[in-house]
Parts: sequence; structure tokens; C-alpha cells
Amino acid sequence: MKLSQFKFKLPEEKIALYPTNFRDESRLMVLHRKTGEIEHRIFKDILTYFDEKDVFVFNDTKVFPARLFGNKEKTGARIEVFLLRELNEENRLWDVLVDPARKIRIGNKLYFGEDDSMVAEVIDNTTSRGRTLRFLYDGPHNEFKEALYALGETPLPNMIVKRPVEELDKERFQSIFAKNEGAVTAPTANLHFSRELMKRMEIKGIDFAFVTLHAGLGNFREIDVEDLTKHKTDSEQLIVPEEATRIVNNAQDQGRRICAVGTTVMRALETTNSTNGHISPYEGWTNKFIFPPYDFNVANAMVSNFHMPLSTLLMITAAFGGYEQVMEAYNIALKEDYRFGTYGDAMLIID
Repeated sequence: MKLSQFKFKLPEEKIALYPTNFRDESRLMVLHRKTGEIEHRIFKDILTYFDEKDVFVFNDTKVFPARLFGNKEKTGARIEVFLLRELNEENRLWDVLVDPARKIRIGNKLYFGEDDSMVAEVIDNTTSRGRTLRFLYDGPHNEFKEALYALGETPLPNMIVKRPVEELDKERFQSIFAKNEGAVTAPTANLHFSRELMKRMEIKGIDFAFVTLHAGLGNFREIDVEDLTKHKTDSEQLIVPEEATRIVNNAQDQGRRICAVGTTVMRALETTNSTNGHISPYEGWTNKFIFPPYDFNVANAMVSNFHMPLSTLLMITAAFGGYEQVMEAYNIALKEDYRFGTYGDAMLIID
């Protein structure tokens, strides 16, 4: 398929700037893959589509406060630094993006905090926008991380949520089951699940499995090739524990419904599956890129937000729900005033 096939007009007012008051009260569009039927529900109604021993697979990655603002030595120019990943714990090396990139050179020092309490030195230019920083900090590592994160703010994707970060974002840009720190953006399908809803799911006998895929900024990068077979995605760290494989594989053997909560989970399942639909424990990296047509081997249901035009997230959703059906569902979503993006409404795709 071609990139241009995923283009549609999305008015800015359709992009959600704020989450709903309660996590499980966003709207839910239900798309039935086999018939093309569409239903309009509230998210907590999702419970009615699943039975005892069905499985929901969640991504328990935790977002860290990745966006910092500092000043360049001598000139005092304001520089935005986006932490991507820690490269070396002992030497305090971090892979980062800087903006504006043109103002930063190897050897430059950056100062963070009101009293310039944190200092970093640029030691490498890895890409046009990327840099490697060495933070100059003498204390123990846990103390350093605490001090560094205290300077950061919630990394809302500012190309989507076009407003300043607020206090509410600290909690709402994080799932209630976030545990393993390492993501720079939240897997948005997770954000609809409240404690009350998950308790009701538990009472109904629905099983939960957790994988960890540290979602990176690659989810928001523009694709610059028309031929999607030529697109390369960023690698992201993935951990699929033994317990998750046991739960998913048992459900597979029993013909139960397996629901991937979000595109990150779908990529995790498809990265680690074998031809019989079973998944295997895994610890490593994945750059799995899914677009139509694609044969899915594990999940037979999926929860997803309404994504941006031309995004890899839309492509995965369209691959699972069927290209024509998903694009038509998006047209209906626009007409019915569904909210798009990170804090937007949800879609459930089932057979």
C-alpha cells in the first residue's frame, strides 16, 4: 500500500486537548470486522463484548518526564532537550533530541534548573536532531535519576496536544497499571481503563496479561516514502515475560478472545509469535512495522484510539480491521464528532 492511501482531512478542533473527566467514559466505536457493522457506545461498555477466560493484553510501560528545558553556556539560548534513552548508567550518557538543533555543537555545555544545578556536555552528534549528552553529576545513580526527572515535564506529544503541560497530565498521561519505566510517550489505548472497570472485568473472569514495550517518538515521526515497504521504524525495547506467554497461549488453545490493547501490544504479539499462534518469552528490541495487507496470528480483538492521518498507528489499525472498513469508520467518526489523538476516544475492533 501507499502512504497517500492513509491521508484524510482532520480538522484541528477534532483533536482532543484534554482527557474525559473519567477514564472509562470516553466514547467507544465498535467495528465488527466480519460484517462491517458499527456501534456507538461508552468505553466502559467494552465489558459486554467479552466473557470469562477471554484475555486482555496490556502494555505496562511507564512514561518518564522526558522533556527538559535548559540554557546553552555563554549565549543563554533556551534549548529543549527530549530524553530518549539512557545509553550508559555509569557515565550518565543519554540519547536525546535537541531543539533548535542548529545551535548545539559537540563540546557545548547545557545548564538545567533555576540554579543551573544540572549540567550536561554534548559529546556526539548522532543525527540531524539527535545528540549524546554526558550529564556531569557526582552522586549515586538513583540520586542522579531523581534529580534529572525532577527537572523534566510530562512529555505530551506537542505535535498533537497543542497546549502547555498541566498538573493533570502527570496522572492522566499514564495508565493506572504503568510499572516499568522507559517510555517517552503513553500507549494511548491504555488510558481508557479505570480501576473500577478493571475490577469489573476481573469479577467477570477476564484474564489480564502484561507485556512491556517502551513506546518511543518513532510513533509520531513523519513517513517520508510513498512506498510503505521502504519505511523503517525506530527500534523499541520489548519484554514479553513467561507469565504473559502462558496466559495468551492457553487462551489461544481454548479458542478464547484475545484483545490487544493498543498498537504497541499488537506489535509485541506479532514480534514474538510462531506459526501456531503461540507467543514466546522475549527480551530485546523490535522494529516491527505492520501495514495492510497483513495476517495476524495472535489477537482477534483490538482496542485503539483514533489516530492521525498518515501515521503508522493508523496503518496497524487498518491492517487489523480491514483498510476500507477502518477508513470508512474514521469518516463516520469525523461526522459523529469523535475525539482524535492521544486524549481522544477509542475504537474496539472485533469479529
